[in-house]
Amino acid sequence: MTRVFSGVKPTGHLTLGNYLGAMRRWADVDQHEADALFCVVDLHALTVDHDPARVRRLSRQAATLLLASGLDPELCTVFVQSHVDEHARLSYLLECVATDGEMRRMIQYKEKAAREQRRGGSVRLSLLTYPVLMAADILAYGAGEVPVGDDQRQHVELARDLAVRFNQRYGHTFVVPRATRPGVAARVMNLQDPASKMGKSDDVGPGIVYLLDEPDVVRKKVMRAVTDSGREVVYDRETRPGLANLLEILAACTGGEPEELSRAYASYGDLKKDTAEAVVETLRPLRERHREFCADPSYVEGVLAAGAEKARAMARPVVDAAYRAIGLLPPVVDPVLNAAR
Repeated sequence: MTRVFSGVKPTGHLTLGNYLGAMRRWADVDQHEADALFCVVDLHALTVDHDPARVRRLSRQAATLLLASGLDPELCTVFVQSHVDEHARLSYLLECVATDGEMRRMIQYKEKAAREQRRGGSVRLSLLTYPVLMAADILAYGAGEVPVGDDQRQHVELARDLAVRFNQRYGHTFVVPRATRPGVAARVMNLQDPASKMGKSDDVGPGIVYLLDEPDVVRKKVMRAVTDSGREVVYDRETRPGLANLLEILAACTGGEPEELSRAYASYGDLKKDTAEAVVETLRPLRERHREFCADPSYVEGVLAAGAEKARAMARPVVDAAYRAIGLLPPVVDPVLNAAR
């Protein structure tokens, strides 16, 4: 089976965009058709100023929501990145293969660094190098496919480049991965700013539907969504981005096609009402399962412990091989001490 790796970063509450664009596909398709690993990438949350207690809280919440979305630990591996040391071990080796120019060309680095500077903050070195850690996340498991949105494709291309370069210099060690893209609604946009992604790092905002929003809150946010000039309901991502976003969300929730759905509506109001109800019903089972898992935290902890052990067993042989290939001296095992253990 093809091995698939995906992760969520605990920098904010997970959103409708995370669910429709990624998590639902992981549960409905990837865990059934591939040897799939799904990870809370908490080390990536440390690249900017953060509250340690909040990172821990959001990491647990993200893991619980992954399970609530339908991921089954009998079918896939669910774990937390920092629980598996091989991610950090391999990241440094790949930093020794990557170049400064490659890091500084990363679009997300440019955007996030500029945002930090506008706020008057300092830019952490880890913000520059975290795409290498992301490459290590993928390459440590020999993942052949990485399902990502358009905004992350550049990072998967970097992982490909580093894998090819390492293999050419030091001998074949890594599987070269490829990015795969989900279908409609792979990139849900902000309801108040349809030119921007519905990002979880935005702490507040009427344009973001969070997975744990109450139904009435969801309805209010969708009903207040920005639409476009004109009265006719048509699907056109370029000239009518607000309407297109609503139609894509409705299509993702109901299984329809955006252009076909547009023909059924004569007014923006009716489209918004149906979209709001479709979102509420889509999120209802997830919210119910989340409540069940929160009532039994030991279950989630057990899943994460077992997932980390399984992930470690997959990654360690690959990372050990990379250490040997790049020229590091293997540790000497004392047979007496080893027998005593």
